[in-house]
Amino acid sequence: MGTTGRQDSPTGRLAAHLINWLGAWPPGGGLTVVESPNRLAPGWDGRVYQVVGVSTPDGGVLSVPPGRADAVRNKVRDWSALPARLADAVGRPGSPVWLGTMRWTVQPADLPEVGVWLPATDALLPDWLRPFGGEVLVALDRGRYAAGVGLKRHDPFGVELAVGTDPAHRGRGLAARLVAQAARRILAGGAVPTYIHDPANVASARTAAAAGFPDEGWQALGMPPANP
Repeated sequence: MGTTGRQDSPTGRLAAHLINWLGAWPPGGGLTVVESPNRLAPGWDGRVYQVVGVSTPDGGVLSVPPGRADAVRNKVRDWSALPARLADAVGRPGSPVWLGTMRWTVQPADLPEVGVWLPATDALLPDWLRPFGGEVLVALDRGRYAAGVGLKRHDPFGVELAVGTDPAHRGRGLAARLVAQAARRILAGGAVPTYIHDPANVASARTAAAAGFPDEGWQALGMPPANP
């Protein structure tokens, strides 16, 4: 599935998000390394993410801080080599590099809505939802938290979803219903929803698929923030 088009189309907004977030899109085939001042600026949670990347079956774009691209190109020739060599190339030896499955959708699943939007500061919410700020989407069970979705507002065109379910409420499909509901709101607001998970997290992959986020063979890459 392509990502070119006008910004008033969902796929066009996805391309606009990736250009803004990474500094360039689409990839030119193989590994494209670009420098972006965004890698020195606070991200969605106020922390600085010095390295981010996105790959598709056609190639990948790696975004690094100004002045680091040549060092990365000299040490890393293709996307598969990034986990082993990237930390040294960007001057952060020993820092972990993670790869996640990246999904996005322009047509969330038509699942019944189960959540309500509450301020992230609401006393009902668990601590993990508070850093998202703004409003978060939660399912309540007799007035108590059961599951929730936080929004990583990367830019006006792309919003990444993070979901969690209280252990006592798992197995009821709450996560997929919340993700689909949040995705519909994001699309209605003019952005595209994305979803990133560990490839080994079968439950998260199942939630994404049920919510209408297909696996198109995309990956996201990152390192811990520079100011945790």
